[in-house]
Amino acid sequence: MYNHFFGFDAEPFRVNPDPRFFYASESHREALATLVYAVRERKGFIVLTGEVGTGKTTVLNALLRTLDPDVQTAYIFNTVLSLEDFFTYVFDELGLEPVEPFRKSAALHRLNNYLIDRLRKGKQTLLIIDEAQNLSAELLEEIRMLSNLETPQSKLIQIMLVGQPELDLKLHRPELRQLRQRVELCFRLETLTPRETIEYVRERLLIAGHDTGQLFTSAALRAVHSCSRGIPRVINVLCDNALLTAFAREIPRISTRVVDEAAKEIGLSDWDPLPEPAETVRAVRVGWLRRLFGRPRMNGNARG
Repeated sequence: MYNHFFGFDAEPFRVNPDPRFFYASESHREALATLVYAVRERKGFIVLTGEVGTGKTTVLNALLRTLDPDVQTAYIFNTVLSLEDFFTYVFDELGLEPVEPFRKSAALHRLNNYLIDRLRKGKQTLLIIDEAQNLSAELLEEIRMLSNLETPQSKLIQIMLVGQPELDLKLHRPELRQLRQRVELCFRLETLTPRETIEYVRERLLIAGHDTGQLFTSAALRAVHSCSRGIPRVINVLCDNALLTAFAREIPRISTRVVDEAAKEIGLSDWDPLPEPAETVRAVRVGWLRRLFGRPRMNGNARG
């Protein structure tokens, strides 16, 4: 909607993980380097955690682009699963025929034979489980048992657990101590620093086609970091809302006042807790509709 007004070729602050807009902060570079090293060294269990919106999926996408063609990846992102559902997902990702009727012993036997055949050919198999904080303790224990699929020299399958900080808490439960002991590499993705937030915003503006990337004043960028806490997804939502505000008022450059107004519109401030991402996106839509078309009026039959 505002692309022509600001001279963009693309929307600079879409929340989807577009690889063109990947910003490698120090933490993101370290995370990616850690994951690449873990895969190349055939580490068994790997854990990546980070707050909602810090860019875990973006790092995973960057990892997948670096992997050798001989590394086959099974990527699971729906983690509210039964044991049978889990094996169905894994088999589908690996191109294996499902075991019907399902029996765990038969599924493990088929998977073991498949992985041994790949290892003999010098190929790797990587299982990535996103949103792993939602896995039940029972399913996590079953996943741990997959690490028993090994030869004396190598693991048959590498397992990467990716999730929010709650995953760390879950892995420290006494009943999951065996799984915790098998984690060979663990990395916590951090939020952006004030300097990185400034670079992040300006880089996205340049990639989107802006001539200079200097669309936000320095003070406005400091306000963006303060309100977003350096969380990339929240930065995107806040900056997008600020651009909508400026577009609606035909303001050519984003000031602190515009950022503060946008932050209030979507429920952000220096002291309020961050809203959930879905709530934030809904607030953005309501906000710019109100500015462009006026605040909707309630008719006489409407109820509060």
